[in-house]
Amino acid sequence: MTNMIQAAKDQVAALTQAAYERAAAAGVLPAGAEVKATIEIPKDTAHGDYASSFAMAGAKALHMAPRAIAQAIVDHLELEDSYFHKVEIAGPGFLNFTLGPKWYGEVLSAIETQGAAYGSGAEGAGKKVMVEFVSANPTGPMHMGNARGGVLGDTLANVLARDGWDVWKEFYVNDAGNQINKFARSIYARCMQLVLGEDNYAFPEDGYHGDDIKELAQGFTAQAGDAFPGDTPEEDWLEQMAKFGLERNIPKMEADLKKYGIVYDQWFLESSLHESGFVADTVALLTEKGWTYEKDGALWLNTTELLKKKYLAEGKTQEQVDKLDLKDDVLRRANGFYTYFAADIAYHRNKFEVRGFDKVINIWGADHHGHVARLQAALDGLGLDGSHRLVIVLMQLVNLLQDGKPVRMSKRTGKAIALHDLLDEISVDAARYYFNNRAASSPLDFDLDLAVRQDSENPVYYVQYAHARICSLLARMAESGAAVCPASEVDADLLTQPEELALIKSLAQYPEELHLAARDYDPSRINRYLTALAGDFHRFYNSCRCMVDDPCLQAARLKLADATRAVLANGLNLLGVTAPEKM
Repeated sequence: MTNMIQAAKDQVAALTQAAYERAAAAGVLPAGAEVKATIEIPKDTAHGDYASSFAMAGAKALHMAPRAIAQAIVDHLELEDSYFHKVEIAGPGFLNFTLGPKWYGEVLSAIETQGAAYGSGAEGAGKKVMVEFVSANPTGPMHMGNARGGVLGDTLANVLARDGWDVWKEFYVNDAGNQINKFARSIYARCMQLVLGEDNYAFPEDGYHGDDIKELAQGFTAQAGDAFPGDTPEEDWLEQMAKFGLERNIPKMEADLKKYGIVYDQWFLESSLHESGFVADTVALLTEKGWTYEKDGALWLNTTELLKKKYLAEGKTQEQVDKLDLKDDVLRRANGFYTYFAADIAYHRNKFEVRGFDKVINIWGADHHGHVARLQAALDGLGLDGSHRLVIVLMQLVNLLQDGKPVRMSKRTGKAIALHDLLDEISVDAARYYFNNRAASSPLDFDLDLAVRQDSENPVYYVQYAHARICSLLARMAESGAAVCPASEVDADLLTQPEELALIKSLAQYPEELHLAARDYDPSRINRYLTALAGDFHRFYNSCRCMVDDPCLQAARLKLADATRAVLANGLNLLGVTAPEKM
């Protein structure tokens, strides 16, 4: 797809090289030099739209002063039918190129021609990438961290798909291990309290204390009837209780996430890895490759040596590596049970080796920081190149604010705010926009009061209002008989006002922002872009009337407004946020 900013940069390079070759052929510049120039976009448009360093970069090879080289280039430039209408020499020899109508017209044409695909790239080249996100324990309701991770993962998946990747979205269900045993024991204790009375049966201190466990216990005892507890020991009930709880909790999680606009390609069960023997097989493979040892009846992964190998390969010195406090990890406990880390290694081996993903991206809470390199190193030990193919996006905490103060409890329930509680308070649009409004690496202050305000201080309202404003404008103009023309019938030469040109440049920036969001695994770039684009449109709207006597100028401005509408809708769609036609 066309990236008009890159197209302009490419043309600067081509025009400059052609001018150099003409100057060399004329004997004005020495021939045969290879000049590697940079092409930048100046912050101040008074310095042109694109600046080439060709003259400075070529000074040594050409044995000439940069300004003399620059003058020779300018004297031999041919700008006819190019994107540029003038070039000026500035400072030590910068070549400052100023865009002309042809480029502005082609931006509008690209938006029209590519439609909903505008901004798409081909960087992924169809390679398979999995984005695994949320993956909350199915032992209770999802909380604020899950809410942020959900929209970050879902939006990143959308961005990667638009940048040419074959994307798969997955939720890893931790339905095995210690937390499920604790979950089942918590339900059992509440069941016993229902039968014997709360004061007559102690609830485990490390159990799950939420009211949701009490609700599950009530449901289980109602289903079991007189069979519970009988003379049967606790251990005989735990598997049934875990199954009962999971069968109810997982569909609730699916429903909450679906309400939030998130649908996964697969909900992958950790238990399937154990039942199929894949965890045991993965640990055996690590042993076969010489990365494990036994101590105190347990089987350990030699994480220390794997990490040393990884860090040395990444460029750390031996001295730096020796100073690190590295520790090994247990894979199989003395009681024969595999650890969560062993299952995690097996799960990621499954992603790469069995299902053939070229890259895997996980959205994790920042508290998992110490786990990142260890998992990558373990995959390196299996020959799966985890250091390069496994990407972990670490996500900082969310601070929920109301009346300028932190909020941790729901006023309605008196309990920690869950995702479904939040979506009862604010719209899905506001939640999705806000949770993606800052890079994952930055803590996020979520202001509940601001999220429901209907003014320009609320960023999601500000962007949606720009879209609705354009739709209203187009509808009014259509009533007066002024329809949006095809780009081929619009005279871009008439768009000369600073606000018009700034808006078109902003529209042209979208493919680059989308590409950078995919490259840096930072979908919040789309939020920042849309907020800036909305601002550029509001300034254009306030300065340049669309209903004017000149029908050609009117057609050009209408086309620009409609192109802005299309790109706003495009970006909001990536975020999973609606683009309303009326507000």
